[in-house]
Amino acid sequence: MANQKKLGMQSIKFENPPVLTAWATIVGPKEGEGPWGSYFDWILEDYEFGEQTWEKAESKLLRETVKLALSKKNYQPQDIELMVSGDLLNQITSSNYAARELQIPFLGMYGACSTMAESLLTAAMAIDGGYFERAVAAVSSHHYTAERQFRFPTEQGTQRSMTGQWTVTGAGAVVLEKGVYGGPRVTCATIGKIIDLGQKDVNDMGSAMAPAAADTIKQHLDDTNRPSDYYDLIVTGDLGKVGSALIKQLFVKHGIVPEPNYSDCGVLIFNETQDVHAGGSGCGCSAAMLCGPLLKKMEEGKIKRLLLVATGALMSPTTSFQGESIPGIAHAVALEYL
Repeated sequence: MANQKKLGMQSIKFENPPVLTAWATIVGPKEGEGPWGSYFDWILEDYEFGEQTWEKAESKLLRETVKLALSKKNYQPQDIELMVSGDLLNQITSSNYAARELQIPFLGMYGACSTMAESLLTAAMAIDGGYFERAVAAVSSHHYTAERQFRFPTEQGTQRSMTGQWTVTGAGAVVLEKGVYGGPRVTCATIGKIIDLGQKDVNDMGSAMAPAAADTIKQHLDDTNRPSDYYDLIVTGDLGKVGSALIKQLFVKHGIVPEPNYSDCGVLIFNETQDVHAGGSGCGCSAAMLCGPLLKKMEEGKIKRLLLVATGALMSPTTSFQGESIPGIAHAVALEYL
């Protein structure tokens, strides 16, 4: 018997599309100063969040974002059957410690900056498969924890490259439920492949991720047999200015014409005066934009069909020092008001 949930080569459709019933986002001060500050639930006054280290602050950031999303439905952590979550730090420590405090059954995800889409599609699969009725998908990133881990000691004050992107301090969380009406539904998703064209510059993540994003978008449209203008908005995760310029060239190569219905969270989240060079990045980039302005616009009816294509540069400091290139990946999740 044919698999009724499989679409084409890499995509899946949900027979009983899970509904996003609540969402929340908390961001850092710089993100709050950007063009979407009024769309975020909570803007931190500083990067410590009352903790002694940036790493502890990030875990608290994720934990409090989950709790805030639950509070919008008057849920307690014990009301949630599954938490699917990830972050950028080694052994996804922010998520592990947040899950330790929340005591929700936990699946840890790592897809670098693509983790929001990865968590969303995994939670949706678990619900559509009949295993759970209520789950949370959540991710976080913190500028100072990520910079310290992946590049240079933050205290060193190393000058950043103009192709570099500013890791977003932010977290996003969504509650997904079965059999509920009146919210955005996860209707289908495309699981990306690792695409590596040999990019090695750790200060140019956009170029490493853009080929994976283009590949996933093309595969999604092919698998679903949808035209490139089917969606009101196709938004990539955090290609930034460099990666966004590159993907537009790849769209032409692949025969995809999503513009003017294409944009990028890394370009959108900051404004031109904020000195972030090539834009934003990090797990929290697409998560904050999704759980802030994008879902708000869906709630208002301004966006009815959204394709979130979160992108990840799977860069390890260890392998970079060994001369390895940077693999890229992108996962696509379709959110629709039906």
